[in-house]
Amino acid sequence: MTETATGTGGQVGNLTGDTALIAFDGSDEARTAIREAARFLSSSTAYILTAWEPIHRQAARAAGMSGMMQHDWASTAAEEDDDPAYREAVAICREGVELARSHGFTTEPYLVESATAVWSAIVDAAEELDVDVIVAGTRALSGWKSLLQSSVSDSIVKHAGRPV
Repeated sequence: MTETATGTGGQVGNLTGDTALIAFDGSDEARTAIREAARFLSSSTAYILTAWEPIHRQAARAAGMSGMMQHDWASTAAEEDDDPAYREAVAICREGVELARSHGFTTEPYLVESATAVWSAIVDAAEELDVDVIVAGTRALSGWKSLLQSSVSDSIVKHAGRPV
């Protein structure tokens, strides 16, 4: 399955001029990224991207990690509205849009169903939208954690092919 993206309101790509893609997951780091982007970027337009994974895929991944048998689940658009992960992603994205607007950005929400790594969904969206810069918060992992956990922001920097 590949990533799919939807802007709420039906149309994607309405923003013009220098445009930023701001990855927003609702964390304090993501909120800080929006505030700092407003301070330092000349761009005043931004897509607020929230990546989400359907609940059935989260359950299958968790079952796979535990050694339990995994079922082959298929998601349909009708199930999307019933998926608590989707509803949470919509709420998080709306929060990011409002925060970015409060800091002076003209924004458009952009939800991405991630079938692979989150960083890949962000990089693919940036390419699809042809944005000028990607903005993402970082948890600043260090020590053993940085060796054991891959960083979304580090992976974006390595693979984006545009300023981050």
